[in-house]
Amino acid sequence: MKVLLTTLNSKFIHSSLSIRYLKSYCKDLLNIELMEFTINQNIDYILGEIYKANPDIVGFSTYIWNREETLKVCEALKIVAPNIKILLGGPEVSFDSIELMKKYPFIDFIIAGEGEIPFKEFLKTTVGDEGYSKVNGLIYRQDGNIFKNPLGKMVKNLDDIPSPYLEEDLTLENKIVYYESSRGCPFNCQFCLSSTIKGVRYFSLSRVKEDLERLIDRRVMQVKFVDRTFNANKKFAMEIMQFIMDKDPDNMNFHFEVTAHLVDDEMLEFIKKAKPGLFQFEIGVQSTNEKTIEAVGRTTNFEKLREVTKKIKSFGNIHQHLDLIAGLPYEGYESFKKSFNDVYEIGPEKIQLGFLKLLKGSGLRKDKDKYGFKFIDTPPYEVLETNYISYGEMLKLKGIEDLVEKYYNEGYFRKTIEYIVEKEYPSAFDFFEVFLEFWVKKGYHRLNHSRLRLYEILWEFVEEKKFEDKNIINELMKFDFIFNNPSPNIPKFLKRVDVKSIEKKKHEILKDGRLLNNVLYHLKDIPTKKIIRKVHIEVFEIDVLKLIENNYNLKEKLIRPSYLLFEYTSNSQQRCKVYDVTKYIERSGLNEYIRRSYLCSEKHL
Repeated sequence: MKVLLTTLNSKFIHSSLSIRYLKSYCKDLLNIELMEFTINQNIDYILGEIYKANPDIVGFSTYIWNREETLKVCEALKIVAPNIKILLGGPEVSFDSIELMKKYPFIDFIIAGEGEIPFKEFLKTTVGDEGYSKVNGLIYRQDGNIFKNPLGKMVKNLDDIPSPYLEEDLTLENKIVYYESSRGCPFNCQFCLSSTIKGVRYFSLSRVKEDLERLIDRRVMQVKFVDRTFNANKKFAMEIMQFIMDKDPDNMNFHFEVTAHLVDDEMLEFIKKAKPGLFQFEIGVQSTNEKTIEAVGRTTNFEKLREVTKKIKSFGNIHQHLDLIAGLPYEGYESFKKSFNDVYEIGPEKIQLGFLKLLKGSGLRKDKDKYGFKFIDTPPYEVLETNYISYGEMLKLKGIEDLVEKYYNEGYFRKTIEYIVEKEYPSAFDFFEVFLEFWVKKGYHRLNHSRLRLYEILWEFVEEKKFEDKNIINELMKFDFIFNNPSPNIPKFLKRVDVKSIEKKKHEILKDGRLLNNVLYHLKDIPTKKIIRKVHIEVFEIDVLKLIENNYNLKEKLIRPSYLLFEYTSNSQQRCKVYDVTKYIERSGLNEYIRRSYLCSEKHL
């Protein structure tokens, strides 16, 4: 018997943990083949690849992001190969399995709930040609009828599941690898399916360390822990992180979902020692409206969260992604505005603005009438309107979410946006509201835009609003562009001063022993012609670095030319390093030439 397990990932860079677990758990029975696709691939291509594999059974791991495409593949597969048995599993088919079997006759089996034990029992039964009535967790067809067995058992000792990463797997190269050190969650958030399972089970520390060592040796791009609350057990979490820190892998990142109010002073001092870029935290805020938090059963303390996340930000070594959900109970438009501004004030690397999805089996879905949730009952089950927020307001938040993703989360415009918000608007949300009006008025929401075009559009906005300090915004946007784009093609709309003179003296500047010994000491043994490729030198009309350090409060002493050297790195977590090299350039005589150029040009600032 040939068994194929497959799934449609949301992106090519993702990999599936679930099908690898099932394969490893059943490897003593038979060798299972794995195939992974994406929802963006052509259905005909997916169908063809599965058909050519000639399996007897095909199992699909099913989620809200791939259910519709998966069903299309299954229907077509049954038409061209009616003898292939089709099995579905995963959260998206676990709560209405009988209805799905009735609606889609091409589905032969469904496994509901945690899959390892039921799937193994299913394979044993199939190999032995026995009846399916004793396979707990299985929904199946027999003699024209549909039968649903009691829910299957969960694995008590998670170490009983052999590691899914024992074998060399070339398909994981340069991908995000999903990993879990525990299952379950100690909390009871009513929008999350983890609330349907009580308690937390852990893999042993020795098992986790063995798995992580394999993944580190294979130099995968990112290990994304899917533990619902990674730091629920502080000691356990810290031991895992210490192991990673001791291994000190290069160009690897480890992502954890962390509950901030559980982070105490001991843990703060501990993570302060982590190498920049090694760890990344995702922290669920969801809302800062206390009535909303109470309604969804969430355990949190925003003041503690604010204190912890700001402290972590001050370390400068860990990216923080803070989550908000629009459409929750009692969260109207103005309430969401406050939640957004509360999170923005913390200054995380990303603000992940999501929209409530009424997942099957979740508590909020059961209370849909109580809160007036209006949604389409097909994946992703996203709420369109509630008793507290209209569809028009949700649509507006969709537009703001798009701009936050483009102009905040990517980090390419960070200093420019921070300055405009600080100087021109009562709050960050107010800025994004006004920017959205401009964006829609120009019809930019209908088009795709390159990164360069996004800079141009932001400058159009600045000019239309006639901000008095446009020259300062020019300098900050120029800083943002050069910092984030290692390209000599700096946009022409940005005002620059004596570019040719800097380029002419660049070689001479980089040979200055004082500069090499005091600033670029890590490059001093590299030939100058090679250093030139790694750096860019630019003159600014103001002391940009001091302005940023001064929280964008411009003082007289900051209105002077400054010369910055940008060193581009290969570290994906730190795009660029910036050095103020003004005093070294002063000694080269170049600054006097540029000073005269300023005085002869239009009056600056």
